[in-house]
Amino acid sequence: MKRRQPSLKTRLIASYVFLQFLAIAAAAVGFIVFFINSSLDGMYVEEAIVKVAANSIVRDATGTAVVEVTPELAKLRNEAPDLWFAARLGNGDVVGFGEMPAEFAPLVDHLDKLASADMRGQFAPFTLSAIVRQASGPIGDMKIIAHGRVKPFSALITLASNIVAITIFLTLALVSIVAMPMIVTRALAGVIKTAEEAEGIDAERRGIRLSEDKVPREIAPLVRAVNAALGRLDEGYDRQHRFIASAAHELRTPIAILRMKIDATKDKGMRSLLPDVSRLATLSEQLLDLHRLDNGAPSDRVDPVVLARSVAADLAPVLIASGKTIEVVVERPGSISGNIRSIERALTNLIQNAVEHGGDEVIVRIDGAALEVEDNGPGIPGEEHVRVFEPFHRLRPRSSGTGLGLNLVKQVVDHHRGRITIATAPGGGTIVRVEFPAVRD
Repeated sequence: MKRRQPSLKTRLIASYVFLQFLAIAAAAVGFIVFFINSSLDGMYVEEAIVKVAANSIVRDATGTAVVEVTPELAKLRNEAPDLWFAARLGNGDVVGFGEMPAEFAPLVDHLDKLASADMRGQFAPFTLSAIVRQASGPIGDMKIIAHGRVKPFSALITLASNIVAITIFLTLALVSIVAMPMIVTRALAGVIKTAEEAEGIDAERRGIRLSEDKVPREIAPLVRAVNAALGRLDEGYDRQHRFIASAAHELRTPIAILRMKIDATKDKGMRSLLPDVSRLATLSEQLLDLHRLDNGAPSDRVDPVVLARSVAADLAPVLIASGKTIEVVVERPGSISGNIRSIERALTNLIQNAVEHGGDEVIVRIDGAALEVEDNGPGIPGEEHVRVFEPFHRLRPRSSGTGLGLNLVKQVVDHHRGRITIATAPGGGTIVRVEFPAVRD
């Protein structure tokens, strides 16, 4: 199984969230250490006593406010035997429970003037640790001063720090998960554009260079290196292609002279060389066709019906003389945009290939923007359906063909962004189907 490449976006987001976590955790630890080592020490009273005390204050049958020992109050008193509280009601009445230290007695009459307070005793058993809070119970609002379970102030700091740190971390993580993908995507927009441009590079579209203006500075050297490599490949391809074109041009003249001399002679031995000379001539013409195709010929509006009938008419005399037939069948008319000479050469090669390797009947079928050439020969084995388009590949080593015919057809089709397929005919022969992009009126 192929290993999936790691996502840069995922790595950036994960790293950023992890760094946030470390920074917030470090800040929380520092906050705790600072307060633990500061003068803010002692024992603080838990907030639970306020709610329990407010809920335990009710009115008896006479309307007097009294303390009812509720299950919650009883449980809390078992945990903190020195529990006490005093409440100043809205009407000024005071209700108390337990033994309040004398130091707090003067505060009871003034509880309505205090918003809240936290007092921490300095010495054990820390009965002077108390809190003042506004509360609401069965008989209404009240101010309560109370003492119950106590804990070290450092525990409160630790709890508060953890709550604050977790809240901040979750908030930042959520913002990062939502916002960071958009930020990273925007930052990598140039890279995505460059990748899309790279997908368009192929042998038929040379001269393309990747954009460098919008990629990040760190990736720009890679893009420049790729562009330099593309430039070197284009130069090498051009040199090779110029050589092939020049060689093909230079071969035409001696081949023509050789053919003329063979045609003029009456010597049977010399005339037996004529098929080989014709093969050389065809090879040089096909090399020139490839050169013209790569040079980007103009685009024409081609009627495949007219084109097929014209090619069939040109080849018919030769085919009839050799005892073969050709038929043009129009199933559905259409229109093609492309280089008419290249398409004409491709169709000619398909027909010649069918005649040479097929039987004695060739059908050219037009189906919209698609052309089919069918023969009644022995057919092409399924495993050869792809390899026959390779240059100089022959089904039979001793074949008289050049091995470039179907390769030229494939290049013409690729140049026009078309598709070529091979299928077995119902009678056992071969059907080569070429599909071109249709022209819409």
